Amino acid sequence: MQQAYDYLEEAATLIGVLEDQPDSVFEMVTLFKSWKINDVIGHLHMFDVAALKTLESVQAFEAFFAPIMAGLGQGMSLLETQYPYLGDLRGRRLFETWRDTTAKLGQAYANADPRQRVKWAGPEMSAMSSITARQMETWAHGQEVFDVLGVRRKETDRIKNICHLGVVTFDWTFINRKMSVPDSAPHVRLKSPSGTDWEWNEPSSTNSIIGKASEFAQVVTQVRNIKDTSLDITGEAAQSWMSIAQCFAGKPETPPAHGARFMA
Repeated sequence: MQQAYDYLEEAATLIGVLEDQPDSVFEMVTLFKSWKINDVIGHLHMFDVAALKTLESVQAFEAFFAPIMAGLGQGMSLLETQYPYLGDLRGRRLFETWRDTTAKLGQAYANADPRQRVKWAGPEMSAMSSITARQMETWAHGQEVFDVLGVRRKETDRIKNICHLGVVTFDWTFINRKMSVPDSAPHVRLKSPSGTDWEWNEPSSTNSIIGKASEFAQVVTQVRNIKDTSLDITGEAAQSWMSIAQCFAGKPETPPAHGARFMA
C-alpha cells in the first residue's frame, strides 16, 4: 500500500526537522491554539497508537478510545484528553516514542489489506483511508512546527493524497455543519510540487479552484486562511467551500483568521 510509505516519508520529514534540535524546542508555543510542540507530538502519538489499535481489532480500538470519548463527554478539550494517556511522557522521550511508533504504524499498514474496514471516532473507513488520514494529520500538525521554527518544508508529490482527501470531503464539509450541499462540486486543478497538473471533477469556467497543490492542502486542513493563499476561486460554491473546508473528522472547526497562521 503506497499510502503507508507516503505516511512514513511524511513522518520522517517532521522527525528530521526536530531530531537535532535542543530539548527546549518542545516547549516552543505554536500558532495552533497555543499548543506547544510537545502537545503536537503527543497528539500525533496518541492517534497513531489509535490507528494501530484499530488495525488490530474493533475491540482493541474501542478499549483504547473509550477514555478519550469519556473525557470529551465531560467537557475536556481534545488536548486535555491526551494528558492522562501520556502521563509523564514528554519532551525528548515523547518524541523518540512517537518516532518509533511511526515506524510500527507505517509497516503495519504496508502489510495490511487496503480494503480492510477499520473503526474510528467517526464513521468506519478503509485501511487505505486510515493511513492517508494519518499522513494528512502529520502533515497538517507538522505545519505549525515548521512555522514556529521558521523552516520552509520541501513539498513532494505525496501531497496528492492530502489534496484528494480534501476534494472527496467536499460534501462532508457542508453536511458536518448541517448546511445544504451545493449541487455541483467545483472543478479543482492544482499544480503539483513536481510541476504537473492534477485535476478533479468536471471542468468549469464558473465553478473552479486553481492554484498550487500545497496551498489547497493548507486550506482543506485548516492550517491557512484562504485569503493567505494565491488560489484562484471562481463561483459561489467554490467560495463557500473554501471558506469552511475541513477534510478531517470531528465537530465543525473554524479555519484560522486571515493572517493568523504564518511562518516565523
